[in-house]
Amino acid sequence: MTDRAPLRTAAASTTIAILAVLVLAADQFAKQLALRSLEFQTPVPVLGEVLQWYLVLNPGAAFSIGEGVTWIFSIALAVVACAIIWIGLTRVGSRIWAVVLGLLLGGVLGNLTDRLFRDPGFAVGHVVDFISTPWMMPAIYNVADIFIVCSMITVAALTLFGVSLDGSGRKTVAEAAAESAADEADAAETTGDGTTDGVDDRRRES
Repeated sequence: MTDRAPLRTAAASTTIAILAVLVLAADQFAKQLALRSLEFQTPVPVLGEVLQWYLVLNPGAAFSIGEGVTWIFSIALAVVACAIIWIGLTRVGSRIWAVVLGLLLGGVLGNLTDRLFRDPGFAVGHVVDFISTPWMMPAIYNVADIFIVCSMITVAALTLFGVSLDGSGRKTVAEAAAESAADEADAAETTGDGTTDGVDDRRRES
């Protein structure tokens, strides 16, 4: 599987940057709106049990895991963000990869912004979570989390279907085997022709 219209690295980087900024802005806007309009730990039904607003401040990861080591999550998010930026600047030439990595970077930056700049302090800030879907999972999450999860699922799918970062597709095992068999057949034919010609030449000389 190949990307029909590979991008130049500069265009891919621009796409990633624009999408990341848009996702970051949407995430921070939604969090500020939640902080201003919702009361902490008070469920507000939107679609019954399907969707609720439930405002919490999360010092850890999902399910509040690692509450006492918030700084580790800050470092992890910063490393992931730097890795995505580096890949975008040096390796991405695929339109779909540029889109996916842009959305992923925006989600990572959304939560990293909370870690760095929200209370109780730099690098140990609590992430604002306010979306609850009790029927699906008990965790409370936010807009950034949605983009992160969806992007990671897409990354797994692109990898599974062989879409490379530069927009070219990897050869399947069957295609590689067919090409190898064809090369061997050509080599055998060439060798056979050379042997036959040698026998004919010796017969002419005798």
